[in-house]
Amino acid sequence: MFLGHYAVAFAAKRAAPESSLGTLFFASAFLDLLWPVLLLAGVERARIDPAIPGLSPLVFEHYPVSHSLLMACAWALLLAGVCYALTRSRRGAAAVACLVVGHWLLDALVHRPDLLLLPGGETRFGLSLWNWPMASASVELGLFAAGVLLYVSATPGQRRWPLWSLCALLLAIFLGELLGPAPPSMAAVAWVGLAQALFVAAAAWVDRPPGSHPLVAAPAP
Repeated sequence: MFLGHYAVAFAAKRAAPESSLGTLFFASAFLDLLWPVLLLAGVERARIDPAIPGLSPLVFEHYPVSHSLLMACAWALLLAGVCYALTRSRRGAAAVACLVVGHWLLDALVHRPDLLLLPGGETRFGLSLWNWPMASASVELGLFAAGVLLYVSATPGQRRWPLWSLCALLLAIFLGELLGPAPPSMAAVAWVGLAQALFVAAAAWVDRPPGSHPLVAAPAP
């Protein structure tokens, strides 16, 4: 899932209006930012199989540190603790924790059965929505539209052109992944995954007023 993760980050602004959109983007994408680091380090493994029907030619062979439910919960607690230490915002910390765990739940919707409950376990989860490309794309686009609408309703008076620019970029990348060829290598997949950090920076720019804390947006009106 791609757009869906950022959709819930947009929506979370309504629950934690004092939190920067960059913080919410980072929390929602954290597992996918951690995974390429572990992939490049050889700690986790995946391969490309263009013969797989449906969306995503990736076969996730071993990624218990970044994408098991237990570790997602552990990362959620860690990031929420850091967020609270820096901002003293309980709502912000709770939103961060929910977004990290929510990433695993959204992945379970689209992934084929490859998500573990805990490292070293055997049972794997995944509802395989990727096997039905139109249904998967429709779900992601619907979530994205709803998330952006909730964000807009939570940020009245904000300049909109940065938001629409970010949304256009995310949609263009989503369509490229949907219609484009399989990636050339897992190294390329990893580096593209790390580039999602640029979306975090862009999201922080979208709703950060001048002079505000980089992790906390302006107070809600």
